[in-house]
Amino acid sequence: MKEDIRKNSAKAWVLAARPKTLSGAAVPVMIALALAYADLGAGAFRVIPACLCMLFAFTMQIDANFINDYFDFKKGTDDELRLGPKRACAQGWVTMSAMRTAILLTTAVACVIGLPLIYYGGWQMVAVGVLCVIFCFLYTTHLSYLGLGDVLVLVFFGLIPVCATYYLQAHTVSWECLLASIACGLVIDTLLIVNNYRDRDNDRRTGKMTLVVRIGAKRTEWLYWWLGAAACLIGTVYLFSGKYLAFVLPIIYLALHTVTWRKMKTINKGFQLNQVLGENARNMFFYGLLVAVGMVMS
Repeated sequence: MKEDIRKNSAKAWVLAARPKTLSGAAVPVMIALALAYADLGAGAFRVIPACLCMLFAFTMQIDANFINDYFDFKKGTDDELRLGPKRACAQGWVTMSAMRTAILLTTAVACVIGLPLIYYGGWQMVAVGVLCVIFCFLYTTHLSYLGLGDVLVLVFFGLIPVCATYYLQAHTVSWECLLASIACGLVIDTLLIVNNYRDRDNDRRTGKMTLVVRIGAKRTEWLYWWLGAAACLIGTVYLFSGKYLAFVLPIIYLALHTVTWRKMKTINKGFQLNQVLGENARNMFFYGLLVAVGMVMS
């Protein structure tokens, strides 16, 4: 039964934007900025590019959500058998023509936000922005159906946002930054893993060959736990640079991650896995916050 939401209303657009997913966009930028602040000090830290990076990340996340909403409905993936949160186009809250316009608008806004970053980081920032836009479309339209979504998460929620944000502050990318970006990507990929774990039967039926569909439920459950554990293990790198708290504090995240993992295995199937999705988003944000606080305090 469809929820009674007026078509193309403000509420419909808020739901389509999926504000809860913005934590995934915030975490890489937060970690990069904290690392830059710890390495450079308050005097060398630049506020304007920091704010632009966060705004760009938020806008691109909303853009990705709109693209996902539009193309998954168009391909028939978001149908009445979908177990996840309701989607705007599938529910008729937003018309397809309006969503196409919104995608063009948010893509343009993201480009406008990112343009000033050329001043702070050089013309290579154009290449970063172009890649973000191109793969934002390719993820939903092609690559997620081939089981490559997890690779893209590692790159576009780990390597690129962390390294690019740090570069805009320090004009270099340290080995510590590189490892931090990998750890960040692994943590954020847990969100995709839960999402695909919940939708595995529907994805298999519609021909969406995600990593979960390819390796099966049991292997996915262990992969999920090890992604969080591996991120914390990578955090040992902070011990070598004196950022002890950036290693110690995320142990709290690993405890929360383990509790969520056990719940995911117990539920196994059905709508209740949306609770796990919510917990995972919370854990993911805590990871970013704990690492960032640990870096600054160290």
